Amino acid sequence: MAESAPNPKAFPLADVNLQVTIMDVVQQAANYKQLKKGANEATKTLNRGISELIIMSADAEPLEILMHLPLLCEDKNVPYVFVSSKQALGRACGVSRPVIAASITTNEGSQIKAQIQKLRDSIDQLLI
Repeated sequence: MAESAPNPKAFPLADVNLQVTIMDVVQQAANYKQLKKGANEATKTLNRGISELIIMSADAEPLEILMHLPLLCEDKNVPYVFVSSKQALGRACGVSRPVIAASITTNEGSQIKAQIQKLRDSIDQLLI
């Protein structure tokens, strides 16, 4: 399957190095049960105010199924970022299916709080 060019609507798109970091944190969030997979689950975490970070795949088809998330993120002041592959995001989430959106949820006593914060800062840099 040919890798299609990322959709220009998918902004901000993480660069390769940041994507590696994102996948790493997503994997750890999955281990610590701080991850919700799928656009609907991500939407729920935003509405409930328990989302730290939203990760979306730029190769979702059609991308419009995700485009309510950035608006919601901006409303709720939650950083969001696009990664290029839903397949890779699915793997990082620990499932064999492609995942088009994931939400890292808040947890006060989390072991990965510092990493999530660092990632949030990197993503904020993209938006400037």
